[in-house]
Amino acid sequence: MTDTVNVPEVFNRTRRRIVRDRAYVRARGEGFLSKIMAEEILERLNVVKRTFRRALIVGLPSATLGRELKKRGMAVVYADSSARIANDLGGVICDDDRLPFADHSFDLIINVGSLDAVNDLPGALVLSRRILMPDGLLLAALVSAESFPSLKTIMMKAEEDRVAAHIHPQLDVRTAGDLLARAGLTLPVADSESLNLRYSTLQRLIDDLRDAGGSNIMTDSVSPIRRDVYRNIRSLFETQTDAAGKFTETVTLLYLCAWAPHPDQPKPARRGSGQTSLATTLSGGDKNRVKS
Repeated sequence: MTDTVNVPEVFNRTRRRIVRDRAYVRARGEGFLSKIMAEEILERLNVVKRTFRRALIVGLPSATLGRELKKRGMAVVYADSSARIANDLGGVICDDDRLPFADHSFDLIINVGSLDAVNDLPGALVLSRRILMPDGLLLAALVSAESFPSLKTIMMKAEEDRVAAHIHPQLDVRTAGDLLARAGLTLPVADSESLNLRYSTLQRLIDDLRDAGGSNIMTDSVSPIRRDVYRNIRSLFETQTDAAGKFTETVTLLYLCAWAPHPDQPKPARRGSGQTSLATTLSGGDKNRVKS
């Protein structure tokens, strides 16, 4: 049970389960973006100087993530709205805002590519805080609102005056940080990493989006892309390729880190007093990757 009531159902829960089932069947959690998010989360976990014993993984996880946590001596529980994921990994079928675990059940929660499509996001974060042990850690990764600008632009041009949503709305870094604090989590940090991806074909770009569960799951009616519109999109894609036949797209991944309250935790610095960005501290920045 969450602290919020009468939350509008922006996302269709049934459609979300179907989309995530299909994403898992195609990629088994090893989709390009899911793997990057899992690898980055493990890197961030490496710098945390403490031992975790019981971890909950929510979302579309790379199998490598669970194996690595188990190698570190953790008991791992999986949860997702996808029955395919839960059945394959022996996990629990549930939505992020309806986690059925008792308070203080885990000392680590990792959420991969899931929080951007939750009806009650504040409630989901409150639940995460509740089921974390005191001083437990929440790490999350998701595709942010700044992603796929080139694809969104050519889709709007292709549909002309009949524009319809085909990718669900996503979260930006500032909103994410505010929501962590509002949920009662401490020492919240939200930062992002931009990837410049180069694609040879439109289909590979669409596949990466679908493998990450990025299809439209809005409660309002979903308009499929007509054949003539798809032809227009493909034509616009081809006109924007470079001399090497590559189309450049930007994907921004959003990373969240926060702790369940504990009296011995250090107090956060006054907001706005920092002089160095987290991205600079972690040697972040744009990364270029080529997709064939």
